[in-house]
Parts: sequence; structure tokens; C-alpha cells
Amino acid sequence: MARVIVVASGKGGVGKTTIAANLGIALSLQGEEVVVLDLDVAMANLELILGLENQPVTLQDVLAGRDMIHNAIYEGPGGVKIVPAGLSLYGLKDMKLERLEEVLETLTEDIDILLIDAPGGLERDALAALQVSNELVLVTTPEITSLSDALKTKIVAEKIGMEILGVVINKERSGKEFLTPDEIQTILNIPVIAIIPEDKELNIASASGNSILEKNPKSDTSKLILGLASRVIGKYSLENDLSSKGIVSKFFQTVFSKYLNVNKS
Repeated sequence: MARVIVVASGKGGVGKTTIAANLGIALSLQGEEVVVLDLDVAMANLELILGLENQPVTLQDVLAGRDMIHNAIYEGPGGVKIVPAGLSLYGLKDMKLERLEEVLETLTEDIDILLIDAPGGLERDALAALQVSNELVLVTTPEITSLSDALKTKIVAEKIGMEILGVVINKERSGKEFLTPDEIQTILNIPVIAIIPEDKELNIASASGNSILEKNPKSDTSKLILGLASRVIGKYSLENDLSSKGIVSKFFQTVFSKYLNVNKS
């Protein structure tokens, strides 16, 4: 039975789709049969990041009842399969989320992992993406506003009984205005499963419709994403490789009382 894993965030702009796209490729490169489904139908950035825009059939067409899901699956980098959401604003009005269950049943046949790129936030489409998934990879940046919204998503996921694999800290930076990995882990109370630093090369690759894993597979960021994929499929324990630029996250450690004592005042 296929695993259904959603990549979600509390807000837009944290690099969630970039993580989802590259994670899907990394999982495929490690031998998994993977389909990445873009459920962020309002923004539909997955196809732009992977250079798959303007495809003849997209998820919009399928959810509108105009075509079959088999015709909306395209080959992506590294052998990963991609279902683009579609960029047409006109097509949004005909979509019915009620058709999503049938789509998922078809997609999960004969694959190992269905990876869903969810809309940011907790609107109707984002909640639907959580509800149809079994496992969650949460993405946040080290800003307190991003973490606050990620915490809301985590709480909702727990309430609907999802298994939370952990949080990816994307665009990691140091400075007084940024939270540390230990602080993020303590506040969310879930493990940090990857730390991806702010990387200009990753941004350029995504903007040009390429994966960093294709553009520079030997880069530090590529290695970190491959490590994330290994942890998702259980090849390595979380403690083995959680470092970035010398930062090592020590799990389940009590840190900085300013965040732990909020409710004591």
C-alpha cells in the first residue's frame, strides 16, 4: 500500500514547493516509485519549478471531470512522476474536490509514495490536502511568524490523527532575529528532519525550472535533500546526519527559557 505524505506549511513563501519537488526527485533517485501531486491549485508553482508548465492535461482538468488522471501524469527529473495542478485561472471554477478521492485511489496503485504539495495556510484546499494524507512533512523558516503558522498546521494534523514525520527548516540563517533549530524543535515538539540553508543556487535552479539535484548533485544542499529522503524512507536514523554549516541539532533538549516560560506568566 502506498504511503501518502503531504508537504505542508503554515504560510506561503517558505519554500514548501521547492522542498516537495526536490524531495520527490530524491526519493525517486533512491529507488522509490514516487508521484508528486500538486494540490496547491491556486498557486500551481510545482510545474514552474520543474519546467513542466503548459501541459495539455492537468489536475484542474481531472477535478473538473474533463479528463482522466492517467493523462495528467508526466515524467519529471530522476524518474519521478508529476501531476501538475494547472495554471489556468479559468479552470479553477469547474473543479470539484469531491473527485479527489477517486484521483488518489488511482494514483496510489502500483507506487511506493504519493507526495502531495499542499497549499500554504489552513484554508479549505489546504485542509483537504491534510485530510487525504497519512503522514506530514512540515516546512518552516526560522522566523517566529513562520513558526507560529507552522504550529497551527501541526495542531490540526494531530487532531485528524496524522503521523508527523518532522519539520524541515528551510532558508536557515543565523542571527538574533532567527530561531535556532533547537528552539524550533522545542516549540513544535516534533523532530527536525532536515536543515536547508539559504542557498542562492537552489533559488536560481527553481526559478529556471530545474532541480538542484540535476543542476548540482554534489552541492551541500543536494546532499541535505538526499539525506531528508533517506530519513523519510527510513534508511538512516534522525541522529545520524542533521547538520548544516556546523549546526547540530540535539534532540529533545530543553532550550531558551523565554519560549518555554510563555505560559507561566
